[in-house]
Amino acid sequence: MSTIIATLGTGRARRLRAALTLLLAVAIAVGAPFYFAPFQVFQLTMVLLYAVALAGLNLLVGFGGQISLGHGAFFAAGAYTSAVMLDRYDTGHLATLPVAAAGCFLLGLAFGVPALRLRGLYLALVTLAFAVFLPPLLKRLEPVTGGSMGLTVDKLQPPEWSGLAEDQWLYLVVLAVTAVALLLARNLLRSRAGRALLAVRDNESAAEVMGVRLSLHKTLAFAWSAMFAGVAGCLYTWVIGFVSPDSFSFVLSITLLAGLVVGGLGSLYGPLLGAAFVMYVPSVSQDLSEAAPGVVFGLLIITVMFVAPTGLAGLPGRVRAAAARRLPRAAATRDHTPDAGSASDVEPASPAGDAPEERHESPAASESSATDTPADPAVADAQPVGAPPRTEKE
Repeated sequence: MSTIIATLGTGRARRLRAALTLLLAVAIAVGAPFYFAPFQVFQLTMVLLYAVALAGLNLLVGFGGQISLGHGAFFAAGAYTSAVMLDRYDTGHLATLPVAAAGCFLLGLAFGVPALRLRGLYLALVTLAFAVFLPPLLKRLEPVTGGSMGLTVDKLQPPEWSGLAEDQWLYLVVLAVTAVALLLARNLLRSRAGRALLAVRDNESAAEVMGVRLSLHKTLAFAWSAMFAGVAGCLYTWVIGFVSPDSFSFVLSITLLAGLVVGGLGSLYGPLLGAAFVMYVPSVSQDLSEAAPGVVFGLLIITVMFVAPTGLAGLPGRVRAAAARRLPRAAATRDHTPDAGSASDVEPASPAGDAPEERHESPAASESSATDTPADPAVADAQPVGAPPRTEKE
């Protein structure tokens, strides 16, 4: 009974800590735009929208076990969907979000068909080809996309009743959309479809034997991933107010995949950490070396992968595991290492009334003990075992 009560108490304390941590994180996130400068608020906004894109890529790569090098193309599709609706049809900003999400979901369904027959490097090559040919295609569709010049649209403006600046309002709107997207990804992974997706990632043959339809879940993984990327692209249009084909080259797809790997594959917090890496590390690389920022960027990726092979999200767990292994080892070392002058090296004096231990000593040792007795009896035998008997000269 006491064990059950202790377990319930531990679970309640864990939930309480999680709730307090969540409240603290929400308070910090909401208060950030009122503390930082406008440019820093813009950077945080970009981190949040990149986190939405990486959350979708995490569903496909981290939890689905499939490789995609063309995620930037879905990002561009969502951005251009929003920009075309704002520029050509003069719709509201909020109306473009569900359209971009639905359009990219259908595009992901269509693109998921090759995933049924391809895997590994072959699938990665096909997705990379999609990211490579999309920018030239956007340039050819000049009547709709604006060609190489792109499209310039109005940013999302704050309502008059809010009393907020433009950067603060954009940050709070993107923060709300990001929170909903991450919560949706979390609930999706805990659903039956999410468990089936994990089973397909771990072992396709075993999952098929258990009744999981591989074709359905592989296609849905691409569709969900594309939907999240489309939402992130729509937010990008709201924040930047400008889209062009050169903004969505295949380098964007490689950067997103690198950010997810650095943040942590298969982790719910990995997209946030990877988005921060995607946003801040290139600027830091540019500050460190204006001549070769790509070299610094690559070295930083190698360093992070060497220190945290499972990504930044898995680094705290690795530190705790290393500390847990070292603490018992250090305690065992202290227990087996005798200290100089400790009680283990000194023979304890016989208590009063106890019979003295029978000892076989040489006559010389007996004579030395009888003639050279120190004042402190505890130090009398404080000598290594087996050492030669002391003499008066010593």
